[in-house]
Amino acid sequence: MKATSAKRGVGCMSLIALCMGTGFAGCTGSLFQSKATPLSTYRLSANLGTAQADVAPAVIAADLAVQRPRVRTGLDTDRIAALYPDRRLDYFADARWSGPLDQVIQDLVVQAFYSGAHLRNVSTEASAFLSGYWLEIQVADFQAEYTSAGSAPTVYVHLLARLGTARDRHLLGTFDASSRQTASDNRLAAIVDAYERAADAALAEIVANTSRMLKDDSEHP
Repeated sequence: MKATSAKRGVGCMSLIALCMGTGFAGCTGSLFQSKATPLSTYRLSANLGTAQADVAPAVIAADLAVQRPRVRTGLDTDRIAALYPDRRLDYFADARWSGPLDQVIQDLVVQAFYSGAHLRNVSTEASAFLSGYWLEIQVADFQAEYTSAGSAPTVYVHLLARLGTARDRHLLGTFDASSRQTASDNRLAAIVDAYERAADAALAEIVANTSRMLKDDSEHP
């Protein structure tokens, strides 16, 4: 073993000497150039929209603070999760969300309320003391699920929500929202598109339920 290590050491020294003799720049390509696949970052956006009408819906007199979501263990990362038939949770290689999942979901919820609701104000927990209501989200599922090798996965998004008043921490209600969307192909771009469609459908349920509860409470305090 010692003789082998010595020979390897001599070989390394010879390579370094060769580089120095022939010009260091000529050796840097093979010695230090990374061949790693570039990391792809994916950003989700909420696309709920609002229905067109002759008369705009009345604004609900409520200020809502969206708290930082709680994320299930294994999903609390910026990596894009995949669940396989043997219930093994893994992540797509060389791909990330634009931030940790709790931040991504919080941004999506705020976007969803701005585009699909008619509240007086929507903010994050940083300004919760100025808001009359708080919304807490728990991410129970946010993964692409495979049923067989090579097939396109189905993205499953399952969110649990709690809505309450800031003045006395009174709980107005709890509800959950979920959606399954099958990717058009087993390619990452198509899978991310399925993620966005599933998230939009689940968020639409949360916006509708929250808006109904806030309307009732603001009209009947």
